Amino acid sequence: MEAALLGVRWTKNRTWCAGIDCTGVLRWADSKTSKTPRRPFEKERLDNEMKTVGEFGLKNKREVWRIQLMLAKMRAAARELLTLDEKSPKRIFEGAALLRRCTRLGLLEEDKRELDYVLAIKIQDIMSRRLQTLVFKQNLAKSLHHARVLIRQRHIRCHSFHLSSGVGRQMVNIPSFLVRVDSEKHIDYALTSPFGGGKPGRVAKKSSNSGGGDAEEED
Repeated sequence: MEAALLGVRWTKNRTWCAGIDCTGVLRWADSKTSKTPRRPFEKERLDNEMKTVGEFGLKNKREVWRIQLMLAKMRAAARELLTLDEKSPKRIFEGAALLRRCTRLGLLEEDKRELDYVLAIKIQDIMSRRLQTLVFKQNLAKSLHHARVLIRQRHIRCHSFHLSSGVGRQMVNIPSFLVRVDSEKHIDYALTSPFGGGKPGRVAKKSSNSGGGDAEEED
């Protein structure tokens, strides 16, 4: 059934798309962005999730579940394509698109562009491509939690093809944003940020107005 997309809205863990189907009826189709575990009190899984949350400075476990669902969809697509014939048009077209996406995100190396390697991708591989992790690895923040604060307070810019036409460096305030390999070198402080040569922040202005800076110089 073909439908014309009218709008998209996001809730806590779902994405809703509005469209008109072939009968002219307005319908809302939802797709989950995260999936809760089937066994909520499994000790081994709880320990692994807490370890991942602490290792990558995540806000809550829903961020882990979101990446797990994303990885599960990628693996399911790869398994389905592996069952097809190598000369199948669907496997050639969709397989190339999946491998190209994984390569752009840095999940696969150029010499491992095969569907078998997609099944070997781990959740840590995707977590390491988050903007929050890369900001900390490039020594722009003192810790992973500090990196999250800098991103949310709009101190970080990144070359993003998802947020605009892909021209210039764009402000990104989403810690879970997955950075492409060719955009990683453009991660830096924003020009409007005090860390990037912009105007001083609220605390610095207050200190300068109260004469705190002059007192320190006299000492």
